[in-house]
Amino acid sequence: MFNRAEPHEYVAAFGARLGLALFRALSLDAASAVGGWIGRQLGPHLSVHEQAKTHLARAMPELDEAKRAAILRGMWDNLGRVLGEYAHLGDIDIGTPQRPGRIELVGGENLDFVRDSGKPAIFISAHYGNWELMSLVATQWGLPLIHVYRAANNPLTEEILQELRKPVGGEHIPKGVQAAREIIKALKRKQSIGMLVDQKLNTGIPVPFFGRDAMTSPAAAELALKSGCPIVPAYVERLDGARFRVTVEKPVYFERTGNHERDVYDATLWINQKIEGWIRARPDHWFWVHKRWPD
Repeated sequence: MFNRAEPHEYVAAFGARLGLALFRALSLDAASAVGGWIGRQLGPHLSVHEQAKTHLARAMPELDEAKRAAILRGMWDNLGRVLGEYAHLGDIDIGTPQRPGRIELVGGENLDFVRDSGKPAIFISAHYGNWELMSLVATQWGLPLIHVYRAANNPLTEEILQELRKPVGGEHIPKGVQAAREIIKALKRKQSIGMLVDQKLNTGIPVPFFGRDAMTSPAAAELALKSGCPIVPAYVERLDGARFRVTVEKPVYFERTGNHERDVYDATLWINQKIEGWIRARPDHWFWVHKRWPD
């Protein structure tokens, strides 16, 4: 793996490992707080901050400038905390009736339904709150997921991320042609899939998101319609510092009408509307620097 890296990628990976070592030396609460402070201090000075301002203003024009500024401060705080918390994913859990954990779970009965049915489901979420915790909760509930994700461009950084994600459990498959084959195999083995579906896909289909067409991956809709598996929406809210609420919504089955193209569009629109609703409720939880719409 190392011979595929460029000199600047070694430097970036060294910086990442140094930062992680510092976060590991702190407690979970301290690492989260320090990460949030770093995010608030550095984020607004990055070039992508202007991009985030533009996206937020176009998506939620009803908010005044002061409210949008507060949302973006919260966004950088959350992102910084997520980075700090990566070093402590193994310390975050649901807990037990005798020992409350870091995570408050809402909708555990929906996880029970999927796990006990013996049939697979497609869990969808977004880069919202600490998004890694949805898969961690599924693993702790006895329902490890096959995770479909976008691999980091830097192979050394990718290696670090995979190390950090070990407590999350399940299996991680990079997006691509091979991923599609592995997903089909997993569904046939009755294994459930986890997908983050809020990013732009240039080869996707245009579907409204915050009132404007956004190129959106139809993969989750395609899988649900072809396999008959339900889609299970789930999202992670930050309650206070390094404490969270994970909400797992009811499984939804999509009907095939005979017009496959229309069925895929309608299901994908439903997904976009679901994610938009989460973001409108807690706009500081989402990563507004995503290039989600055309310029």
